Amino acid sequence: MSKILVADDETDLEVLIKQKFRQKIREQQYEFIFATNGKDALEKIQQHPDIDIVLSDINMPEMDGLTLLSRLSESSPLIKSVIVSAYGDMDNIRTAMNRGAFDFITKPINFDDLSLTMEKTLKHVQQIRDTLKAIQENNILRMYVDETVLNFMGGREFETSLMVNETVDASIVFIDICSFTSISENESPDTVVKLLNNYFDVMVKEIIAQGGYIDKFIGDAIMAVFRGDYHLDRAIDACLAVRKQIASSPALVSNNSFIPQVSIGINSGEMISGNIGSANLRRLDYTVIGDVVNVAQRLQSASKAGQIIINETSYQKVKESFNCKLVGDVNLKNKSMPVTIYEVLD
Repeated sequence: MSKILVADDETDLEVLIKQKFRQKIREQQYEFIFATNGKDALEKIQQHPDIDIVLSDINMPEMDGLTLLSRLSESSPLIKSVIVSAYGDMDNIRTAMNRGAFDFITKPINFDDLSLTMEKTLKHVQQIRDTLKAIQENNILRMYVDETVLNFMGGREFETSLMVNETVDASIVFIDICSFTSISENESPDTVVKLLNNYFDVMVKEIIAQGGYIDKFIGDAIMAVFRGDYHLDRAIDACLAVRKQIASSPALVSNNSFIPQVSIGINSGEMISGNIGSANLRRLDYTVIGDVVNVAQRLQSASKAGQIIINETSYQKVKESFNCKLVGDVNLKNKSMPVTIYEVLD
């Protein structure tokens, strides 16, 4: 139901409006509220904050319609106003429009014209509210969903490609905050969440700076993906920056013995990218999967505090760009043969 406030000191106008719009009132499409001047109108708006539009005369006692327009623009910008007045001269029209009027109708009132104007104004108000709602929902969504995913969702091919996947060449990074479990056991939940988010903010900033995006947060760890030219080099640069920034971050907890450090695993190669999950349940995760991803996670598990670990294949690709040290052969979960790993120093 649309709620319409009529501000006019002519008492017979209330009777006329109720007569002319009786069908819409009876069908609960319109609800009219009446005020005798601008001051009374502002009080009615306080009592009915869900008012959609205001129909206002100009010449009223205590507070005129033009002053009311100015007050509405300041206090209730979503409410649109239509001036209904005998003062149909250009000066008043210009003043009303400058003070925020949506439209202007002269007396004596042509109720067919008034009806069309009200419909147009109500439609405009609804469009504004729908836009604001979409913006609010989009801002909330951006708190939880990576912008790359949102851009994909906004594309024309989104609905037809929900279950389509592709093979991509990329680099995967797993970053874990070392010994953070001990913090979770000794600090309050509020402190733990704030601290974790502070560290994540540091990591995300460096990842985005190198053109990566966050695939997911996993407890006190991050999974990030780098695609495009020199994706492995950019992934390593991001990890070096993350390690440096986290190591220089204050502990921010009562246990001063805690020194923030990260352990990092990086792997590069072909993987499957797409929406993984159930379309029937509408539970899909836009992510990457495959052996390259699994190995990256295993490399992170094999790394110690402060280490950035890569395998032989990645080492051969970046050995001329980064200073690396041979660590040796390690056994990774679900791998039948030992894997040679290297630590990226700088």
